Amino acid sequence: MARLENLLGVQALALVDRMATAGSPPSEAAALVTLLAHPDCGVGWLGDVLGLTDSGATRLVERLVAEGLLRRQSGRDARTRTLRLTAQGTRRARRVLADRRRELESVLAPLSEAERRTLERLLEKVVAGLTEERMAALRSCRLCDRDACYADQATCPLHHTVPAGDVS
Repeated sequence: MARLENLLGVQALALVDRMATAGSPPSEAAALVTLLAHPDCGVGWLGDVLGLTDSGATRLVERLVAEGLLRRQSGRDARTRTLRLTAQGTRRARRVLADRRRELESVLAPLSEAERRTLERLLEKVVAGLTEERMAALRSCRLCDRDACYADQATCPLHHTVPAGDVS
């Protein structure tokens, strides 16, 4: 294995470990952040984004509803239900993003501003190459801070996966 790939693997695993200890259980955190960015989706869609089975997604939604973080609403027709964060759920999702940001800032602290700009440009290329598929992009971005991603007129590196005419 080449040194670059090995260093990237070590860094990726360390980041995953740090994020896992930053607060909410991973599937709960991902559900909250995803629903913050994509309100009014269905349980099946959320499960697909999170990589959960139908029953796993249903159990997660039940737990979030019971905790007062999420509510179900009527969908487009009598057969469908959509999901929306409560005020408490929105606060928790924002706290997840803030905790994530702090962890990532601490990891990047050793870099100078010039090194950070260079790394950002390189990561944009790496992230853009992760997938051409929309669902895979949503899965990769399940903990994404959309405000940070689009800051300073930037475009999401995975925007190419959004179907024409879709604003999500």
